[in-house]
Amino acid sequence: MSKYLLDKFLFTVDRDLDLVERYREDPAGTVRWWEAERAGLILGCHSGERSTWVAFTEPERTALIEQDYVKLFELGAHPFLTLTLFIGLFERDYSEPLGFQLEYATKLSHWKLPYPDITT
Repeated sequence: MSKYLLDKFLFTVDRDLDLVERYREDPAGTVRWWEAERAGLILGCHSGERSTWVAFTEPERTALIEQDYVKLFELGAHPFLTLTLFIGLFERDYSEPLGFQLEYATKLSHWKLPYPDITT
């Protein structure tokens, strides 16, 4: 599909605490549900207009299911969207302040400019 759909997933899940918890507990089920029920909504409409052709590519779907934020970055997902969602998912698992953010920075530190293209 496009980076837009990846970013749309990251953005919409991050803004709903119930979806964040659902994605944390059942990433595969959440990705399948979101792709079937929410991906096709036109411009965020919640009824009426839908598109039937939007879908994640297999690498996108796999990275989302595996919660692989490094791969998502490599695929062009916006780094601010991945960071904010994954803070919500994993920050609680760290005892030190900024624990997840430091891990995120370390795991992406192999990237040098130019970064992957994040335009949609």
